[in-house]
Amino acid sequence: MTGGQVAGLIAAIAVLILVLFIGMFLMKLNKTLGELNHSMKTMTSDVDTISHQAENIMANANELLEDVNKKVATIDPVFQAAADLGESVSDLNAATRKLTDRVSDTAKTTAKTSLAARVGKTAFDLYRSRSHKHQDQD
Repeated sequence: MTGGQVAGLIAAIAVLILVLFIGMFLMKLNKTLGELNHSMKTMTSDVDTISHQAENIMANANELLEDVNKKVATIDPVFQAAADLGESVSDLNAATRKLTDRVSDTAKTTAKTSLAARVGKTAFDLYRSRSHKHQDQD
């Protein structure tokens, strides 16, 4: 074998080794791409399932919100009535305080008037009694 033949043989072996490595690389790449494709299909399926479940949850949440709004609307007059009752009780308390103050003022005035009447009656009785004594002496 000549030097050119040996060099050609080495080059052929090198090309063969290169082709084998490229082939192995392409097989591994094909396997990886197959797994990636399978993962993408699984993820797509999972995302579709999650999307469907999220739509169901949103529909249920909307129904629940609607139900709560209806119940709140039903209860709202009760709270309004309670507020009105509280206001009425407050007005009644204010009116009672005014009445109590008036009665108290009237009682004080009546007591003063009664005292003045008693003093006046006593003074009149004394005057009459002196008047009778003076008439009896004359």
